[in-house]
Amino acid sequence: MTQYYGMDISILIVSWNVRDLLRKCLASVAGSKFKVQSSTLEPRTLNLELVVVDNASSDGTVEMVRAEFPGVRVIANTENAGFTRANNQALAVAQGRYLFLLNPDTELRAGALQTLYEYAETHPRVGIIGPQLFYGDGSHQSSRRRFPTLATAFLESTKLQQWFPRNRALTRYYILDTRDDATQVVDWVNGAAMFVQRAVYDQIGGLDEGFFMYSEELDWCYRAKQAGWQIVYLPTAQVTHYEGKSSEQVVAQRDIHFHSSKVRFFRKTRGAFVAEILRVFLLLMFVYQIAEEATKWLLGHKREMRAARVKAYWQVVKSRLEIGD
Repeated sequence: MTQYYGMDISILIVSWNVRDLLRKCLASVAGSKFKVQSSTLEPRTLNLELVVVDNASSDGTVEMVRAEFPGVRVIANTENAGFTRANNQALAVAQGRYLFLLNPDTELRAGALQTLYEYAETHPRVGIIGPQLFYGDGSHQSSRRRFPTLATAFLESTKLQQWFPRNRALTRYYILDTRDDATQVVDWVNGAAMFVQRAVYDQIGGLDEGFFMYSEELDWCYRAKQAGWQIVYLPTAQVTHYEGKSSEQVVAQRDIHFHSSKVRFFRKTRGAFVAEILRVFLLLMFVYQIAEEATKWLLGHKREMRAARVKAYWQVVKSRLEIGD
């Protein structure tokens, strides 16, 4: 049997070249008051551990963490292992009864950690909890979802979504028919901040490393729900998420990982035939975008931007959005 050594919460962060944001994230955790104050739980100080897995950053991330946050355990990879595999590295060494997967471009708002912990303690069948997320400017960030349908897959983050932004499939998918400030059972939550019961990890295992990044939290929540766990969106716990500060450094790779992960999820849940139709469709959408951007370049409209987009989209097409086993 696994020993947890008295740890209540393991906070697990995967970082890649976002040193300054990671510093703010760790400071927000360190600045939290780790005392249970609920009337239904015994008042006591929570025992925490922080684990940072760094994916071979070149910006001095590892040195910063070791110098400024000596209590944090650092796993320094010599290559970019990917978001999913690096999270599994952290999960493998975590000793907490709860596992809090947190992006490095997040900041905990006051009371967030305690709220998550107290809700989990009083709702034992809830396996994964997602807090309410906010952008850096303070506006609400959508972070709860229903499971995607095939229609969703064809629409989300494609030209079709630009052409038909207010469609029923995406309204359903983004759960726009419920209030943002209402606690609710959902299908899955954004992986930027996921508070997970240890028992979920023990039962279904870690994240699927076939997803380099993107859709790994969707797949994890899908497996958790199939195993009988509930997934809850908890807006009384709030986190600021600056979103995409690592992935925006490599736009073409971001698009490749996002869409190939989408294809992989549908292959796992709908079969190879459906996944192949989706893959071909997505590639055709990028071919269309190349033609569109090239035409605007020929017309002399923002040529530098159009050329960069053509280059990025061509890299996506060349990748064929192929997925591993």
